[in-house]
Amino acid sequence: MDDWEDRADGQAGASSSQQQRPGMLRLNPSAPTFSFNPGASTFAPSWAPPPTNSGAAPAAAAPEPSYGQPAEPARPAAFVLSDEERRSLQAAAASSSNTEVEKATAAMADVHMADAAPARVKPLAEAASAPAQSAPAAAKGPPTAAAAPPASSGAAPAPMDEDEEDDEADHAAREAELRRINEELSKADDREHLNIVFIGHVDAGKSTTGGQILYLTGGVDERTIQKYEKEAKDKNRESWYMAYIMDTNEEERAKGKTVEVGRAHFATDKKRYTILDAPGHKNYVPNMIAGAAQADVGVLVIAARKGEFETGFERGGQTREHAQLARTLGVAKLIVAVNKMDDPSIIQEGGKWSQERYNEIVAGLTPFLKSCGYNPKKDIIFLPMSGLLGHNLSDPVPKNICCWWKGGTLFSELDGIQPLERDPLAPFRMSVIDKYKDMGTIVMGKSEAGIVRKGDRLYVMPNKVPVTVSAVYRDDVEVAAARGGENLRLRLAGVDEDEVAGGFVLCSRSKPVPCVTYFDTQLQILDLLEHKAIFTAGYKAVLHIHSLVEECEITKLLVQIDPKTRERNKAKFVKSGAVVIARIAVEKPICVEQFDVVPQLGRFTLRDEGRTIAIGKVIKLPKTLKAGD
Repeated sequence: MDDWEDRADGQAGASSSQQQRPGMLRLNPSAPTFSFNPGASTFAPSWAPPPTNSGAAPAAAAPEPSYGQPAEPARPAAFVLSDEERRSLQAAAASSSNTEVEKATAAMADVHMADAAPARVKPLAEAASAPAQSAPAAAKGPPTAAAAPPASSGAAPAPMDEDEEDDEADHAAREAELRRINEELSKADDREHLNIVFIGHVDAGKSTTGGQILYLTGGVDERTIQKYEKEAKDKNRESWYMAYIMDTNEEERAKGKTVEVGRAHFATDKKRYTILDAPGHKNYVPNMIAGAAQADVGVLVIAARKGEFETGFERGGQTREHAQLARTLGVAKLIVAVNKMDDPSIIQEGGKWSQERYNEIVAGLTPFLKSCGYNPKKDIIFLPMSGLLGHNLSDPVPKNICCWWKGGTLFSELDGIQPLERDPLAPFRMSVIDKYKDMGTIVMGKSEAGIVRKGDRLYVMPNKVPVTVSAVYRDDVEVAAARGGENLRLRLAGVDEDEVAGGFVLCSRSKPVPCVTYFDTQLQILDLLEHKAIFTAGYKAVLHIHSLVEECEITKLLVQIDPKTRERNKAKFVKSGAVVIARIAVEKPICVEQFDVVPQLGRFTLRDEGRTIAIGKVIKLPKTLKAGD
C-alpha cells in the first residue's frame, strides 16, 4: 500500500515502500491494494496538482469511500491534515478497533471543505456519532458549517408516559374526554348494570332459581330444557333439571352441589343483570367469597321446607356465614327470597302457601341481619317464591295459591333498587379474577371504578407491568368502552399470561393503586376457634380482600374500641365480639385501597381453618409505600 498520506504533494511516489509502516492509519484494512476507484487497477487521481506556491499549504489526496461502495464523485477542493491531527488519528488507529477506524475514516471523507482554506477534521468522538453527508450535496459547493451533534446517542426522546404528573390542562382534558365517553355510553344504553349474587345454605335452590330466571327471560330455549329434564330423570333427580342451566360441570350435576361460581346474563326493560351463582357448601366458601366480592345486590335464598331453614340458620350454618360475608364484601342491598313455599312439608290444603311459615322465617332472620349491619327498613326486602315453578319471579304469584302476599315480584324488586353511585371520572380499577390465553392475554374481573376503553394504557399491579387494552368485552360482546360496575373481559397487549394472577389489579397509569406489605385496619372479631380463643399480635390467618387470597399475620393491636361508648383503650389481646384497630402484614406486596377511597378494594375478611373469624376495613396505608415504590 502506498504511504501517500505522508507525502507533502499528495501524489503517490514511485519509490515509496509498498509495506505499511507500523502505527499508520489504514483506511480500508480489508482491501488488498489501495485504489480510488475499486474497479481500477492503478491509482489515478481525478484532479490536477495545484500550482507550486511556497506560501500555500500543499494539498492532500481525497480519501477513498468504504470498500464495496460506489466511488464518490470528484471534489473541487482538497483538504489538508495538520501534523497534530495526523498524529491524533494515528494514535487512534493504534489503540482502536477496526470498526472505530472505519467510522473515523468515513467521517474524514465527509468533512466540509472550503475553496482555499484547509478543512478541519471533526474530533473522533463526534465523527463516530455524526451522520454522513450525502455525496451529491458535497459536490454542489461548500455548505454551511455543520450543526453540533445531539447530546444523546442519536435516540429519539422518549414520549411522556401517562404515569408522569399531569398539569392542570391535561387533567381537565382527560376529565372532559371521560365525560364525553360516559355520555356516549348512556346514549347507547342507559340501563344500569347490577351484579346479583345468589347466596344461602346448600340445597336452598340457588341454582334452580337462577336457571328459572334465564328460562323466563329467553336465555334458554325449550329444547335445551327438555334435554336437561331427560338427563335429570335418568339420574333420578327430576327436580334438578333447572339447576343444570347454571351448573354446567359434570361434577356439580352428579353431586347436586355448586362448586364454582356460575355466571349468566339477563335483562329487563329497566336494567341489565349478571347472575353470580355462589356455592352453598361450607367447603367452597372461598369460591362464594370470590363471587360475592363482585356483587352489588345479594339474593339470600332460604329454604322454607321444615328442618332446612333451621339447619342453615343454626350456629355453623351457611345462612349465617353467607349473610355476614355478603355485608362485609360490599353487598349493600339484600333480597331475602323465601323459596320452596310449594313444598309438601309446609303447604296447606288446596295447595296454598303457608303464611305462618313465611312469618316465622322473617321473624327469625330480621334481628340477625340487623346485627350484620343491614337496615331492615332500607336494605332488606323479603318475598316468598317458588324457584322450581317460577312463581313470583317475573309474574305475581296466582291468588289461588297465595292470596295473602301483596308485595312485588323478584324482578320488580330488583328493578326498583335505587341506582348505585359510581364516579365515571375516578381512576380505573379492576381486580383480576381469572385469566387465560386467546390471541393474547385475557383477564376477567369486575370494574370497580372509572371507565376503560380500547387503546387505554394501564398498569398490572403490584408488578407495575405496562399494558395496552386491545379489546373490551362486556357480556361476551365486544364494546368500545365500559363503565364501572361491569363484569368485563379485557384483552391485553404487552404482558404474558404467566405475569398475571388472580388478585392483581388493573389500574390507571396516572394514579396507580397502592401496593403495600402492611396496613392498619378496623376489625370486628366474630367467632374465634375454640382452641385459639385469644386474638393477639402474632395471630396468623388467611386474608380475603377483593379477589385476592393471601396469608397474613397480626403484627400489632393498636387499640380496642368499646362498641357502645366508642371509647378507645390499649389492649394486648381480645376475644370474640371485640372491635379493634390492628396492623396486618403480608409477605409480598398486595393491592389495596383505603375503604373511604375505593370501598370494594378496602374491605376484607379473615378466615382460619375454614371459618370466618373477623371482618374488617382498611383505614390507613403506610405513607412510605406508595404505588410503584
